[in-house]
Amino acid sequence: MSSLRVAVLASGRGTNLQALIEEWQNSFLPVEFVGVGSDKTDAYALVRAQEAGIPTAAFPKEGYPNREEQEKAIRDWLEDLNVQLLILAGYMKVFSPVFLKEVSYPIVNIHPSLLPSFPGLHAQKQALEYGVKISGCTVHFVDEGMDSGPIIMQETVPVFDEDTEDSLAERILKVEHEIYPEVIRLIAAGKVHRRGRKVHIHRDS
Repeated sequence: MSSLRVAVLASGRGTNLQALIEEWQNSFLPVEFVGVGSDKTDAYALVRAQEAGIPTAAFPKEGYPNREEQEKAIRDWLEDLNVQLLILAGYMKVFSPVFLKEVSYPIVNIHPSLLPSFPGLHAQKQALEYGVKISGCTVHFVDEGMDSGPIIMQETVPVFDEDTEDSLAERILKVEHEIYPEVIRLIAAGKVHRRGRKVHIHRDS
């Protein structure tokens, strides 16, 4: 059986991408990384991909007359790669409804909070300001809203009284690096099934 053809979009350091690459290199992920793209030409995620031998592409905002043309270029690139799953790993753009309607493959994202709490930017800061005792991260399918798609997997992280935004973010990130590869493995194995907003995972017995 052929491997799932996967592409990744990232905007920054690409630490979640690195976690995925390492699991793939260790034969944990039955996927084929066919491309890594970014809306930033200087994103370090592109360097990580190149070092792993994965083709890269950049789609900087300033290279297109408008958002529609930028998204079309990304969509065409993904189509040329015959992508079967798109992974967002710190990709700091929200896709337009047009983009989402014109792609035929699922898109997954990871967010540093227990959604639906604290969507959007600075989720760790939001959690600290609200005073929660438990935070965490969420892997979800992407829909037209802001971090509002059906939830695939969540993992909790305790919030300590002495936490800063940076210290909480660091602990959450470690958990992200564990559950994101696990979710991708389950998707590639055909064990993730979505029915409306409900996502069921069929694990090995």
